[in-house]
Amino acid sequence: MSAPTHLRPLPPGPSAPRARARAAAGAGTRLHWWALALPALAFGLLLLLLAGSGEAHAATGEVSGLVQVAEQVLRAVG
Repeated sequence: MSAPTHLRPLPPGPSAPRARARAAAGAGTRLHWWALALPALAFGLLLLLLAGSGEAHAATGEVSGLVQVAEQVLRAVG
């Protein structure tokens, strides 16, 4: 035997002028510079890590290429 089901009515949807106004306001939204720069920087650093992993210099006193690049970037920025 099935239980009785009571459906609640849906709330009224947005009217067409309000929906168009919200869409127009959302279209003008801009990203901050760091919203694109940080993921690009993270991708680049991970790519450098993967590219340089074949020549590990853990046992020697040499500085890896990634550390050299990071130092150059810090010198350029700072």
